[in-house]
Amino acid sequence: MKAIETSGTIDKNGLLHVLPMEEKDKIVKVIVLVPDEDGFENENSWLRSASQSHSFHFLKDTAEEIYTAQSGKPFHG
Repeated sequence: MKAIETSGTIDKNGLLHVLPMEEKDKIVKVIVLVPDEDGFENENSWLRSASQSHSFHFLKDTAEEIYTAQSGKPFHG
C-alpha cells in the first residue's frame, strides 16, 4: 500500500472535496487530518512547540552526542 498526500476542503454540507488525483478507478482508504483549534495549523507551530517542550530536553545532554561528522558514509542520491 502506498500513501499519497493531497489537500482538500470540507464544504458546508460536510462533503469532502479533494484535488484531482493521478490514480483512477480504485477503491481507497481516506484519513482526514483536521487542524486543532489550539494553534497547530501549520508546521512552524509544531516546530515551535516541539522546541519548547520539556519532552526533548534530554537532547541537550552531551551524553546524547554519540555521532560525529565522521560517523557514517555520505549519501549521494
